Amino acid sequence: MEIKNRKAYFDYSVLEELEAGIVLTGTEIKSVRKGSVDLKDTFVVIKNNEASVLNLYIARYFEGNQFNHDERRSRILLFHKKEIRKLKEKVAQEGVTLIPLKMYFKKNHVKLLIGVCKGKKLYDKREAIKKKDLEREKKELF
Repeated sequence: MEIKNRKAYFDYSVLEELEAGIVLTGTEIKSVRKGSVDLKDTFVVIKNNEASVLNLYIARYFEGNQFNHDERRSRILLFHKKEIRKLKEKVAQEGVTLIPLKMYFKKNHVKLLIGVCKGKKLYDKREAIKKKDLEREKKELF
């Protein structure tokens, strides 16, 4: 099971991709297995040499009762110190940000694919729409 952030590929050009683990509670894991996750409008922030993902929506687990989690809490990402330093340097560049692209399971661990991204201009988005329309028309002809 894989949850993708389609809006990220439309709004940003991805320069580099990195895989990170994410710290979750028990009810969050159950909600992720169910597929109740939304990556839209999420981003990664580096503070105090610690990377965390903000605005990640993981729905409450219905059977979780008092042990349930806050749906939009900040969650810590698992990176090595060297990786965090490199990411900090990349983010220091103008117009570069860290965006979660995909969430998936890898050997019973939840992984988050982080993209080092640069924002697209409006005319770049129009070109992307044109390309998609042309590809769709080609498929319809054949």
